[in-house]
Amino acid sequence: MAQRTPQERRLLDKAAQYLPGGNLGNLAFSDDLSFLVREGRGSHVWDVSGNEYVDWIMGSGPMLLGHAHPAVTEAVIKAVEQGSTFFATNEKAVLLAEELVKAVPCAEQVRFTTSGTDACFQAMRAARAYRGREKILKFEGGYHGTSDYAQMSVTPSAREEFPRSEANNAGIPQAIQDLMLIAPFNDLETTTAIIEAHHDELAGVIVEPLQRVLAPQPGFLKGLQEVTSLYGIALIFDEVVTSFRLAYGGAQEFYDVVPDMCSVGKIMGGGYPLAALLGAEEFMSVYDQSAVDTDSFVSQVGTLNGNPVACAAGLASLAELRKEGAYDRLREVGGRLRQALVDICNQHDVPVQMCGEDAIFDIFFIDRRVLNYRDTLLADSGMMARFNTGLLERGILKGGQKYYPSIVHTDEDLDKTIQAFEEVIPGLKN
Repeated sequence: MAQRTPQERRLLDKAAQYLPGGNLGNLAFSDDLSFLVREGRGSHVWDVSGNEYVDWIMGSGPMLLGHAHPAVTEAVIKAVEQGSTFFATNEKAVLLAEELVKAVPCAEQVRFTTSGTDACFQAMRAARAYRGREKILKFEGGYHGTSDYAQMSVTPSAREEFPRSEANNAGIPQAIQDLMLIAPFNDLETTTAIIEAHHDELAGVIVEPLQRVLAPQPGFLKGLQEVTSLYGIALIFDEVVTSFRLAYGGAQEFYDVVPDMCSVGKIMGGGYPLAALLGAEEFMSVYDQSAVDTDSFVSQVGTLNGNPVACAAGLASLAELRKEGAYDRLREVGGRLRQALVDICNQHDVPVQMCGEDAIFDIFFIDRRVLNYRDTLLADSGMMARFNTGLLERGILKGGQKYYPSIVHTDEDLDKTIQAFEEVIPGLKN
């Protein structure tokens, strides 16, 4: 168990006083395991007491190059010296938009936001404006940020019949329930039937091409593309997590399926508040007042949209990812960790299912395949909590779900993490 200095204890007390729940609304631990991050370097973070952790959260995914990468840090310092924000179109935003269009198959134009939540919200709004319809279909268990629309059926009871939605957050108007249709991920037959029955009401379909850590079954994304195209419904990939992670061109390059629009974030901002909506020009035209009529125009104003400091970080990050071998190393790190997890569980007769891809994954403690949200509910959540706690006690930092490998995780990091697996997993069945 990590030791806490009086200074960190005082800061934890202040957090409990000034922050609801004592945290930022993201990662939270029990009182005896709570800590405050002081700094991060490469693949490690340190708490205020000086305890060091191998970090597999990596800022919830953005830090593919590691914390405080020298090239990104240098670019940010230079950008700050030129001014922090302008509320006007700036050079770095234009250059980053150009690189995004080069990289992402569906992208012809770009609209910047400051968060993945806003990018996904804008995607749904743009689809409604373009098609003149109000309803959106999403997938049960899919996470698209914290807007009212996105928070429908994220962690539902699974008692509702498809396509009825269920609010999973307080403060969401009842009317939203009627505007969101829900389908089961990886079930093309049911999804197609819902789309066919409601095609004249649907503006768009939004999907994480890799839903949390659930990989799409062969033909699922392609079938989704075909049925939405048939009815002229906008297909939106939420690539806030998968963009520049599964491949430089994201999930649409990795799975070879191109949507009409996609949201991107995390990695493309280099760890700074930046996200974007990308898409074909015909869909993105709703943001151009000179290109559409008043009823179709979407006004999108944001003080920090395309912030030059964040765009500088993004440009530097993408330049590093274009270097030879970057994705080979990412897949090597993730692949070795995935295999070790499964092997050690099998050695100790711990039921396990590995889900995801080498670049992003997690396990479920269950002895049957996990293809959709309802399958995940059958896994042993108590065993997962004990596993993650055991890792944290050994200096291995992991969130509630997902391992985020990076290109800076070292062989020593892997060895230490696998050693922790070997110490924790044998006791999970006790």
